[in-house]
Amino acid sequence: MRTGNKLGWAALSATLTIVISGCGTPGAPMPPSLNLPDPVANLSASRAGNQVSLAWTMPKRSTDKLLLKGNLRVRLCRKEEEGTCTPLAANLLFAPGAPGRFTETLPPELSTGAPRPLTYFVELPNRKGRTAGLSNAAVVLAGEAPAPVANLTAEVRKDGVVLRWTPDSPTAPQFNQAAIRLHRKLLTPQPEAKPQSQQGILAPPPEPVEQTLLVSSGTPGRALDKEIRFGETYEYRAERVARITTGSQTLELAGPLSAPVRVQALDVFPPAVPAGLAAVATAPSAAMEAAIDLSWQPNTEPGLAGYIVYRREGAESWQRISPAQPIIGPAFHDARIQPGLTYRYAVTAIDQNGHESARSAEAEETAPSP
Repeated sequence: MRTGNKLGWAALSATLTIVISGCGTPGAPMPPSLNLPDPVANLSASRAGNQVSLAWTMPKRSTDKLLLKGNLRVRLCRKEEEGTCTPLAANLLFAPGAPGRFTETLPPELSTGAPRPLTYFVELPNRKGRTAGLSNAAVVLAGEAPAPVANLTAEVRKDGVVLRWTPDSPTAPQFNQAAIRLHRKLLTPQPEAKPQSQQGILAPPPEPVEQTLLVSSGTPGRALDKEIRFGETYEYRAERVARITTGSQTLELAGPLSAPVRVQALDVFPPAVPAGLAAVATAPSAAMEAAIDLSWQPNTEPGLAGYIVYRREGAESWQRISPAQPIIGPAFHDARIQPGLTYRYAVTAIDQNGHESARSAEAEETAPSP
């Protein structure tokens, strides 16, 4: 019996050991959190004049995926090309998840000379001064900003708005001879947009309120904006822009905006003069009287209302022989002729606003005799 009791207790002890070891036994101890904020990943930088503005979003969690509590310290630095990163601020405080902002005025050594990259970083140290690394790089251009654009003017022409300004001086430093960026703003109130189902198939798309045009070549001090719509009012401003490419990235340094100029794009221009006018006489027959048929190349300008046909005999003045309403197609049949007489013809184009072109080159034909 005692031997059996010993075996029974041994078996029970083994069972208890298995049960206890399988329930609630703590695993290996976890290392303490370093409380390192996640690095900033969306740092951006922009330069206006000699001021550089930085913006970013503070992280909400640490590298251990734990929620951060309390304000976080922020360190900023900037680096010129291959130099060291110069500290800018070390005691900035921002709450987790909050937007971060910082603006600095460039020192004289960074606001003069040729354009060159200037890189900014943000770093978030914990209480012991340790960090999870630098943020993404945000790059602007150091150097002297391009000179302002002077004497900007705008003139409406049939093919668009011609903009002129004082071109760069040939004696200006090479780095200050920059491209021109034009800013165009639509000032005319636009009607409320209709649903697509209510718009015609050929209805033009809504015009953007603001557009930009980079002028990097062509005639110095001049540009043509062909994308205007007649009947609208526009405002233009211009700025010089220095551009350099580093690797796959193109960086820009813009000068100040010029004074604005406004222009009302009124369509006061007649259509193009019709071309290719030809006159061919048709001899009389049993079914048709003698006539002179005219044809010319069609005018494809938008807003065209049609054509007007003129005729004269010898030294007489021109007489309109087409109907009161403009002719739609590029052809006309003149049956009011006298046999054996010679007639001269000319054609004009007229738009929907009543603007008429100059007369085309003349075409001459003699009416056939019976």
